[in-house]
Amino acid sequence: MAAPPHDVFAALADPTRWRVLTLLAERGDRTATLLARDLPVSRVAVVKHLAVLDRAGFVEARRQGREVRYTVRPDPLDATARWLASIASDWDDRLARIKRMAEDPAGD
Repeated sequence: MAAPPHDVFAALADPTRWRVLTLLAERGDRTATLLARDLPVSRVAVVKHLAVLDRAGFVEARRQGREVRYTVRPDPLDATARWLASIASDWDDRLARIKRMAEDPAGD
């Protein structure tokens, strides 16, 4: 995971940012203006959400003439998913050990 965990979790914690990522993934690159049409927030708010997603590495901004178009960057999302899966697996292992110890306190 390239971005600091704080940036990643801040980016993923907000439902509007989830919606922005979903729209970009489903419909391809979009401007903030196009995204704002499908969201309950202003274009200015969308730009702020995109800045958070960009800081986390989840979107990429590309200037095309006067417009700035945004696209999803799947690799950082995949890396984050793998990282979270690894943490979940570690916790599953720990909980399984605790369960075994609770079920067999003598260690037999």
